[in-house]
Amino acid sequence: MFRFDSHRSRPQRLALLHLVIAVSTACPLSAQQAETIDELRREAAAVFGKLEPVDPARLDEPIVRLGRRLFWDERLSASGTVACGSCHQPQDWGADSRRFSIDARGKSTARHSQTVLNALRQPSLRWTGDRRSGAHQAERSLTGSMGFDAADEVIPKLIEFGYEADFAASFPDDPSPLTPARYAAAIEAYEATLVTPAPFDRFLDGDPASLDPIARQGLRLFLDRGCADCHSGPLLGGTSLERFGLHQDFRELTGSEPGDTGLAMTTKNEADRDKFRVAMLRNIARTAPYFHDGSVESLERAVQVMAATQLDAPLGDDETAAIVRFLETLTGELPTNYAPPSALPNDDADVPPTSDRSDDSDASDRRSDRR
Repeated sequence: MFRFDSHRSRPQRLALLHLVIAVSTACPLSAQQAETIDELRREAAAVFGKLEPVDPARLDEPIVRLGRRLFWDERLSASGTVACGSCHQPQDWGADSRRFSIDARGKSTARHSQTVLNALRQPSLRWTGDRRSGAHQAERSLTGSMGFDAADEVIPKLIEFGYEADFAASFPDDPSPLTPARYAAAIEAYEATLVTPAPFDRFLDGDPASLDPIARQGLRLFLDRGCADCHSGPLLGGTSLERFGLHQDFRELTGSEPGDTGLAMTTKNEADRDKFRVAMLRNIARTAPYFHDGSVESLERAVQVMAATQLDAPLGDDETAAIVRFLETLTGELPTNYAPPSALPNDDADVPPTSDRSDDSDASDRRSDRR
């Protein structure tokens, strides 16, 4: 295993890292190296499994095309300025680069907006797992981020902007498909196509060159230090709620405000204090800031915070750099349909992503308590 000398400066270590990567790429693997890499691959495959891709044919389904239009159409909010995509921007890899998002009422959400990419592969959604599905989240967002007082207030908007034919085509067996539930089902169908296989998946499939030596060292550390105990499965997390701060109050390291106690805010159970859903790590290198309150800006710092608070095992700079290098291999390519469609009903103009972005959050997740 390659190690950096701790006395080197950060620029020297980075330069050496790049040199090692270049040399390793140019030189063929020895039989012993290949065997070691294959052992690492087999171990990783057993812990994480494979992220199954989406059938490209699904992108042409009427319900998916409808969901895409609804997801990006700002006109379908109470203010006419906010869409689901407002806080799930492509340039932010489906998350929000701001700590908190702004809803259709102009109010700030109480928690950081997580990425929508790969999100529907999770058993529940949001920081406390209080959404059982993408449809549940989308329907509840109507009276949250979208700013309506009642969910069915979106129906006149859908009629005004010419969505009736799209709903009829997407739900041919329903004589009256224009409902909040069908609106939510279409958005869920679209979000289910937003999956991002990455270099790490190619490594699991048997391509050793998909992870350079430093990334493989980071993967080994990720497994050996216990990171994968919670961040396991194809999404590297996203499947359980755990206490944030097992060995140290995370607020001491992140500067977080004391008010948000996670799941306990909903259950009123002290045993649920500071419990949050374990974040999936797919595309994590592109979705800063980090944690439920967006309190940490850099991935390096987030990794160090997690090592200290969850594992009681502080990492050195070189170990941190290796783990970050591994996490970068979880960055996939944006899906081809993850952008506003070229035209919406009753609108001949392209609809660009809005800069006034909003988070799909509700009463348990917002300062305004209006969900």
